[in-house]
Amino acid sequence: MNRISEPMSASVPAFPLDQWYVAGFAWELKEQPVARTLLGQPVVLFRTADGRVAALEDRCCHRELPLSCGTVEAAGLRCGYHGLLFSHEGRCLEIPGQERIPAKACVKSFELRERDQILWIWMGATPDSAPGTEPPAYAVHSDPQYRFGGGVYHYDAPYQLIHDNLLDLSHLGYVHLKTIGGNARVHMNADLKVSQDGDSVKVVRWMPDSDPPPTYAQAWPFQGRIDRWQEVEFHPSHVRIWTGAMDAGQDRLDNPAREGFHMRGFHGVTPETETSAHYFWTIATNPHPQMQDTTQLVIDQTAATFEEDKVVIEAQFRNQQRFGSRAVVDIHVDVGPNRARRVIERLRQAGAQASQAVA
Repeated sequence: MNRISEPMSASVPAFPLDQWYVAGFAWELKEQPVARTLLGQPVVLFRTADGRVAALEDRCCHRELPLSCGTVEAAGLRCGYHGLLFSHEGRCLEIPGQERIPAKACVKSFELRERDQILWIWMGATPDSAPGTEPPAYAVHSDPQYRFGGGVYHYDAPYQLIHDNLLDLSHLGYVHLKTIGGNARVHMNADLKVSQDGDSVKVVRWMPDSDPPPTYAQAWPFQGRIDRWQEVEFHPSHVRIWTGAMDAGQDRLDNPAREGFHMRGFHGVTPETETSAHYFWTIATNPHPQMQDTTQLVIDQTAATFEEDKVVIEAQFRNQQRFGSRAVVDIHVDVGPNRARRVIERLRQAGAQASQAVA
């Protein structure tokens, strides 16, 4: 497995470009602007009075105060230093005390779209790069059979270490014993299938006739042992994970309409820098009709598992920095993560070719 903590080539972008990345969630944009660094670029996010979402470079073109220190108004975002007002397109609309607005009075804007309560930002390989498609849909957030919640984490670790963690769920039996873990030996010996379709990698793991882990047992009235599934779908900008279980022998594990306890996770893993990342997540579940609503329990216990992952991943990266570039050993559970890394590397190289073609 390659270490992404090693310096990137100056001619190859650190991250795949000409991609939609997750910038946040719709519910984060309230009265105040939100500041984030995404793929090394400081950005300010806000929502205008008419409901439009916007993303600008987080720098006023006058005296360079972060625009995130300003205030959201009906017409746009006002700088908190001298009051310059900027539209959602980055054009200066007003300079207090001055009628003439110089043509250069503008800031860089980014394509920002809101879809299914997720904010997607377009990161182009060239200055004139524009999206040719809409950002990905995520219908789970509006599916009436599910209820969901989520949050945001900041990681002091490269984003591909988070990809590795999500694509290899064999670690559940060691890291998440109090929530979604289960028997470690069962996890390590689970039937594993890995497939690839273009830039997407899918990992499917089945654990039939196993004991329900604590979260499952609290959220669903299983009769005893369970047939458990984990389906992880990697995309360069996000990961979708469908996990769950049903009473052992209730249905086929390959039935897409199988019943039982379901958890559908959305994981928007967006690099902040080469050594840090944002992790935007939601978890959706189908509460059992004969039980008290356990949605909040599932959300809280999912958050607890991510806290445990964060500790492990940040400690892993600190150790990589401490020991430097050393050879590592791959084992059978690394097939999915390794394929995802090859996708990222291919897209990085494609970004370099696009930049060279413009130059």
